Amino acid sequence: MAFSATTDAGRAKAFYGDQLGLRFVSDDGFALVFDSAGIMLRIQRVKEVRQAQYTALGWQVSDIAAKVEELKKVGVRFERYGLPGQDERGIWTAPGGAAKVAWFKDPDGNILSLTQF
Repeated sequence: MAFSATTDAGRAKAFYGDQLGLRFVSDDGFALVFDSAGIMLRIQRVKEVRQAQYTALGWQVSDIAAKVEELKKVGVRFERYGLPGQDERGIWTAPGGAAKVAWFKDPDGNILSLTQF
């Protein structure tokens, strides 16, 4: 099970469901529940989200370039941090090439990522 938080359940439901394509399961009044490839993701309703300066949630993908392009088409904006090895799409290649990572934010500013190993 994974958790994140939102101050606006409607906006979060549209982002995680419509833009990211996660299957909406329920809204129990405390959290929106999504199925993320068999893992329960609870987006908790809160009055304030304190934005962390690190990745809060991430997904492993087999083709990061294709997934980045797919998400860009539905309005997801990828972050550019100016890291050596980060390309124009926002995909960063780790030293040695063992992993590629692309970061983006949800509507509450939570940092999310895609990783290809």
